[in-house]
Amino acid sequence: MYYPEPISKLIDSFMKLPGIGPKTAARLAFFVLTMKEDTVLSFAKALVDAKRNLSYCSVCGHITDVDPCQICSDKQRDITTICVVQDPKDVIAMEKMRDYHGLYHVLHGAISPMDGIGPEDINVASLITRLQDERVQELILATNPTIEGEATAMYISRLVKPSGIKTTRIAHGLPVGGDLEYADEVTLSKALEGRREL
Repeated sequence: MYYPEPISKLIDSFMKLPGIGPKTAARLAFFVLTMKEDTVLSFAKALVDAKRNLSYCSVCGHITDVDPCQICSDKQRDITTICVVQDPKDVIAMEKMRDYHGLYHVLHGAISPMDGIGPEDINVASLITRLQDERVQELILATNPTIEGEATAMYISRLVKPSGIKTTRIAHGLPVGGDLEYADEVTLSKALEGRREL
C-alpha cells in the first residue's frame, strides 16, 4: 500500500519497537496525525530526553539520570543483601512490591551459549568486585525462570560459593490465583521443590 513518505517513515519507526507489527504501526502513525502538534512535540521530546539523559548506574547497572542511582545512594537500604536481576525492568518490578529493601545488581542479559552470550558479555565482573565488600552477607539470584536464567544463576552461584556469601534463588512455581490443571510439568515440579512448612 502506498503512503506518503513522512507517514511511511513513521510506520517504519514504530515497527522497530518490540511487538509492533505493520498494522499496529500504521494505526499508531495515523493516531499521531490526529494529535495536537504540542502533544506530538512533547512526545518526541520525551523520547529524545530518555535516550540522552539516562545512563547506567556505575555501581549496580540500573537505569538512572544520576550516578550512582537513587537506590544505591539511599542510606536506608540494607547493604548486606544484593538481589541480582537480568534487566532494569526487573528492578522496577521488585520495587513495586515494596517488600525488598536491599540493593540490586543488573546483569543486562543472561548467559546463552546458543546466542553466543557468555559471562563476559553480561555484567558479572562488576558483581564479583562488589562482593569483595565484607558487609555483603546474602546474594539473591532473581534471574528469569528460563533455561538462560537458570544457567546464569548456576554460574554465579558457583563463582560466589568459595567466598562463603549466602546465595539464594527466588522460588518458582504456581502464581497466586493459578490453577494446577493449567500448569506445565516444569512449573509444577518447581512448585513442589519449593514447598515450605505451614
